[in-house]
Amino acid sequence: MVSENDYIKTNSLNAWILAARPKTLTGAMVPVMIGTAWAWKIGGAANFRILPAILCFLFAFLMQIDSNLINDYFDCVKGNDDRSTRLGPKRACSEGWITLPAMRIGLIITSLLACFIGLPLIIYGGWEMIIVGAICVLFAFLYTTYFSYLGLGDLLVLVFFGIVPVVFTTYVILPDHIQAFQLEVFITGIACGLVIDTLLVVNNYRDRDNDKRDGKITLIVLLGTKRAERFYSALGIFAYFLMFYALFFNNNNRLFTLLFILLYIPYIFLHKRTANFMVRINQGKDLNIVLAKTARNILIYGITTSAAILFL
Repeated sequence: MVSENDYIKTNSLNAWILAARPKTLTGAMVPVMIGTAWAWKIGGAANFRILPAILCFLFAFLMQIDSNLINDYFDCVKGNDDRSTRLGPKRACSEGWITLPAMRIGLIITSLLACFIGLPLIIYGGWEMIIVGAICVLFAFLYTTYFSYLGLGDLLVLVFFGIVPVVFTTYVILPDHIQAFQLEVFITGIACGLVIDTLLVVNNYRDRDNDKRDGKITLIVLLGTKRAERFYSALGIFAYFLMFYALFFNNNNRLFTLLFILLYIPYIFLHKRTANFMVRINQGKDLNIVLAKTARNILIYGITTSAAILFL
């Protein structure tokens, strides 16, 4: 794979790999990983079904790639990826790495492939899984084309990168006689969505001036710079306390509290450090460094939370 600074042949494999944005797959992996941990915790090894877990991971990866291609295509069509003013990583269509007709075919293929991978989940979760999958695909399109312009992108992240994958991954992995609504799982889904939203917050924080110019009213544009900085910091901290709440009632003793605090120290330290780093940079392309650090923090949160679910 070549770097973005090298020559990239139009519609080549390297172009498609860059368009898929592999670094963003952390956001797809973490909620499924957490849901998988809950399934093991609730049902134990005897009731853990490996095939639906694999299907959930594959579906999540494909939907993330699909969302990236949709975003790449429609932002280029709308003129939001102006090469002269863009601060974020380069985009395939606006750079000419992938032609618009090819991208249309690509996003259709990834949408259909995600549906094909997700379809067997009806065996494990019932026919309602078709509705869940269809809604995921629909909102992947609506996010870029509609909701992100109304300040609702963060809400969609909370739902589709938190609640939906965590809850339904847990649900389909467990056998029928155990499948049920679990409040702890739902709360964990909210916490996961909040953490993953920090990635969107950094992205929109970096692009706030361009978004204002283009009429894209993100939550960060509505909040303003200072409140956006506090919002980023608060998301990670609130997610930490939500996880404590989700696990506390089954482990309400001093040893659990101590172990929980110790387990999350690396995440809290790195999240606060990244938040301070973002404030110092404030604007410009250097905020892409914060984006990378935030993705790292999300992965650490996912691993920490999965460990907390399994071992505390």
